[in-house]
Amino acid sequence: MTNRRTFIGSAAAAATVVAVSAHAAPSPSRTRNVIGTVKVKDGAELFVRDWGSGRPVILTHAWPLSSDCWEQQAIALIDAGYRVISYDRRGFGRSSQPANGYDYNTYADDLAEVIQATGVKDTTLIGFSMGGGEIVRYLSRHGSKNVIKAGLVATVVPGLAKSKDNPNGVDPAFFDGLKDSLRKDRATFLSGLLKDVFYDVETSARSTNPVSQAVLDWSWQMGMQAGLLALIDSVDAFGKEDFLPDLAAVTMPTLILHGNADKPVPFELTARRAAAAIKHAQLIEYQGATHGLLVTERDRVSKDLLAFLKA
Repeated sequence: MTNRRTFIGSAAAAATVVAVSAHAAPSPSRTRNVIGTVKVKDGAELFVRDWGSGRPVILTHAWPLSSDCWEQQAIALIDAGYRVISYDRRGFGRSSQPANGYDYNTYADDLAEVIQATGVKDTTLIGFSMGGGEIVRYLSRHGSKNVIKAGLVATVVPGLAKSKDNPNGVDPAFFDGLKDSLRKDRATFLSGLLKDVFYDVETSARSTNPVSQAVLDWSWQMGMQAGLLALIDSVDAFGKEDFLPDLAAVTMPTLILHGNADKPVPFELTARRAAAAIKHAQLIEYQGATHGLLVTERDRVSKDLLAFLKA
């Protein structure tokens, strides 16, 4: 696993989407169902977007981004007649930044509260990168009631760190180095991480949608919007957590989309192992795609998600 620094995401453009829709004529497919935040039991407030009507889809996002990283796919799903719910993880984006709770048990409980607050039934849960951990931990911790399908897009599941079950994984000490880099100069660190690792701009130049400087700037803004404490504390979650025991709870049809040129979340460590462990998994390998495939392969991701949802 070369050139490992970490991962990133997306955030300022969604504010533009919200502003535009606020001035547009109301549309049945773009109705907003839930008011801006959901307050969870420990007092943290999660920024939630709830658009559209029809069968619900809940999207969880990457580190260090916000729910804005899903904007292209969210619009495609809304236009296809789905209700799309996305939210900023605690400590990230526009959600509050409590002093604790940056672990997957808490993240899964937060997802449970979003599900309860939105009242969804027969929903599909789809996670990107770090967000996949929330989904499988939710299923193992809260069960699959009201969940009919799951999606894992370039996710860390079933785990990155080296262990008995993952002998080719990453030395856990590597993630401690990431935390040190965040403490020293997170602005410079995130800038390099997004360019060279998350999007891997050099490799992405051969993709359907090469990554522009504007996309890098947008993603950096999302990363800087997250709280420093949240960024540091959540490194242990996405880097060191072992989700292999959780996968027994993933009993529904599950779509796995992953690029085989993903630097921070290598295909063989994650997607290949997840597909082998999940009984009803469908794995689609994106040749030459990097970790930032929501941008670089945005139309293909939307098409594959829609095909899976309709099946």
